Amino acid sequence: MDLHDIKTYNFYLPAELIAQHPQSPRDHARLLVVDRKTGEFRDLIFRQIDELLSEQDVLVLNETRVMAARLEGRKPATGGQVEVLLLRPQGKDWVCLGRPAKRMRPGTIIEFGDGRMRGKVLADLEFAGGKLIRFEGYEDFFQTINEVGRVPLPPYINRPATGKDADDYQTVYAREYGSAAAPTAGLHFTPQLLNRIEKGGTEIIRLVLHVGLGTFRPVEAADIRDHVMHKEFYELKEEAAGKLNRARRQGKRIVAVGTTSVRVLESTHKAGEGFNAGAGETGLYIYPGYSFAAVDALVTNFHLPKSSLLMLVSAFGGIELIKKAYQHAIANNYRFFSYGDAMFII
Repeated sequence: MDLHDIKTYNFYLPAELIAQHPQSPRDHARLLVVDRKTGEFRDLIFRQIDELLSEQDVLVLNETRVMAARLEGRKPATGGQVEVLLLRPQGKDWVCLGRPAKRMRPGTIIEFGDGRMRGKVLADLEFAGGKLIRFEGYEDFFQTINEVGRVPLPPYINRPATGKDADDYQTVYAREYGSAAAPTAGLHFTPQLLNRIEKGGTEIIRLVLHVGLGTFRPVEAADIRDHVMHKEFYELKEEAAGKLNRARRQGKRIVAVGTTSVRVLESTHKAGEGFNAGAGETGLYIYPGYSFAAVDALVTNFHLPKSSLLMLVSAFGGIELIKKAYQHAIANNYRFFSYGDAMFII
């Protein structure tokens, strides 16, 4: 098996296993426990995860909040319809994906929400459909886009977004707006489950990574080492870094909820120094061969074939074991992708 061949990370998934709606209640999703030491699998329900955590663990959550990032716009000069997907801020402007791109040349003016907000295309960017847009005419940006925009459900969810998705496609602990997609491993937690986890002695630590569109795009390079990872904004505050360093000194297990939390933890950890607080952008690309320094266990969903997320999980769990886990999940009708079931790699 060639660990660097993109074909190694491909698999067949029956279409009916792609979840189109979330499980309700959230914590009634299924949970596949994967033991890296024994190679054994356990089939549980997500709400049982508190039984697998103790006072010897810290649970790390990504508090990012999904924006209503899909904006339908109109060009007042021609009446032409366009669509903009917000990706991330760049100074006072926004990096966006525009469709159709040819209708959105630099200088184009776009109106959103019957004129409640306007945007001007400043420049084309290096990726296909990439646009730098400056928005104007609003009082509160996030309030306005949440009123005129829609939740950007992934393309494999084959239905229009509804008002219910505005809640479903958001973790219960989401705080800071900035993501174009949800950190999906966290969608399974409820306030009640988090309360039980804390009462059991597990400390909960929070950080932020704003999820960009690149997270869900397949890796296209034949040799995965040739892939250039997208950059995403992160923040690890002083208090959180201090708690993580204390947990390390006490020999506690650091349990990351989601690949986004993993990327922040590994990006901010330095050998001999521990975790360093700060904010910035990380382009950390994790694939088999990577040596983890900051994460001891991982809660994650089942990911797309050929995705950088699957490569990260394969690096953490071992490619052979993760392949077997995915085969087990498919054979046992686990639900895949954003609204699907979860895996706990210990």
